[in-house]
Amino acid sequence: MRTFLKLTAVIFGIIALLHGLRLVYGWEAVIGGVEIPLWASAAAFLAAAVLGWGLWRESR
Repeated sequence: MRTFLKLTAVIFGIIALLHGLRLVYGWEAVIGGVEIPLWASAAAFLAAAVLGWGLWRESR
């Protein structure tokens, strides 16, 4: 169980990192012809970072 929690925390960390990079560099994200606003990445960054941090703490 501990390994699963750590792996999941790392995956959430990578997701948070990618959303953070999108915010810093202003990368466009288009899904099905609809441009996703940067504020959506800010919310996703925050959610992924909090979930990753919580899972990492739980795995200890």
